[in-house]
Amino acid sequence: MRRVFAVHFVPCALFVVCLWALLRAGSFTGPSHWERVLPGTPAAMAGTLTVLAACAAILGLLLQPFQVRAVRVLEGYWYRWPVTAGLAGVLIEVQRRRWEALRERAEETASTATAREVRADAGRRLGARPPADLLLPTALGNALRVGELSAGERYGLSTLASWPRIYMQISDRMSEALTSTRDALDTAVNLCWSFLAVALTYGVALYDEPHSWWLCGGALILAAIAYKGAVIAALAYSGLMHAVYDLHRFELLDALHYPLPRDTATEKEIFAEVTARFTGRGRTHVDYHHGEDWSHPHNANRSAYAEHMDDESG
Repeated sequence: MRRVFAVHFVPCALFVVCLWALLRAGSFTGPSHWERVLPGTPAAMAGTLTVLAACAAILGLLLQPFQVRAVRVLEGYWYRWPVTAGLAGVLIEVQRRRWEALRERAEETASTATAREVRADAGRRLGARPPADLLLPTALGNALRVGELSAGERYGLSTLASWPRIYMQISDRMSEALTSTRDALDTAVNLCWSFLAVALTYGVALYDEPHSWWLCGGALILAAIAYKGAVIAALAYSGLMHAVYDLHRFELLDALHYPLPRDTATEKEIFAEVTARFTGRGRTHVDYHHGEDWSHPHNANRSAYAEHMDDESG
């Protein structure tokens, strides 16, 4: 319920209220009369709020299936459209130059405390970006891609192929942290889109009222703030993705009934085979390990069944 309210209802309500205010003020047909916006009686106010809430709820439900697409567009996956494909190339070059500048700063010889702090900050920021040849056009895309390309790869797993499966093995505390961070990311993304839509609507309605153009500027500033919040949340989410593989990768093997590795070399081999199976390229023979420890959580149901059968036979 909290996710529905924060992620979908609030951003849609902001747009619906702004559009309603412009319609009430008559901004689309002439000069704005802002004194007409608020209803004159409490009953009219209550009815208006009810209608606005209903409209925002319906709009949120209609847009909910497009949540992944809303994030991916801001990430910079623009190659399907010829107009934006060229822009993507330009912005990737800008991101690459920033990456090179950070790398040079991170490799500089530091002789003072301030210089060491600058170098450390550059190294930290460089670590929050993917390699130069895998950069996306936007900061949000690069913040998420660094998790998608390295969280599982450090252990030989493909993150994109294994994430839906390992997610089902995580602890309740990790699930809460991931859900909270993902909600923050989606909320910031939807707020960004909402403020952009508000700015466009204000631009159309108030183009002939220069004294009201500050409303468009304010909406654009709020959109930029929301986008920055989305980047921060994406970095936190990528960090949690790394933690998931650090803590739960062996539980994934256990759930798949693969034998647990004895050392890091065996771990790489097993996870490479698991990734090949996930992507449909697995050919190696694997001896599955189902285990005989009845106290193991995965065997709890079988243990209870065995006790039940003993009681019946007794």
